Amino acid sequence: MDLLVNIDVPDLEAAEGFYVAAFGLRPSRRFGRVVELSGLPVKIYLLEAEPHTVGAGYDRRRYERHWSPIHLDVVVEDLESALARALTAGAEAETEIRDSVWGRIVTLADPFGHGFCLVEFKGRGYDEIARPA
Repeated sequence: MDLLVNIDVPDLEAAEGFYVAAFGLRPSRRFGRVVELSGLPVKIYLLEAEPHTVGAGYDRRRYERHWSPIHLDVVVEDLESALARALTAGAEAETEIRDSVWGRIVTLADPFGHGFCLVEFKGRGYDEIARPA
């Protein structure tokens, strides 16, 4: 099994520029109005889709900031550097950096309304707080 991440965007060129600049990803293939980005353990597919078209069910795509129960957590080695890079690329920070036993996290939004987090683990990461299932 593989996992693919699809992100709808209103402007493919602008989205490619953001994700390349923010995370150091690289375009690997193009399919019409889709670009495949490599550089993470999963491929990210940017899908150009017009605002207000039906996305799923009867919900229409909107690219202002919106909430979704699914978002990306990008694990980084140096949170301050990764945050600076994302902000320079056009992300908007929504929280300050927060510290926890397992590491540090900051919540952001990309220029297309999608939320994501930058995470820097410390110690044993989530194993610092994990219990057996």
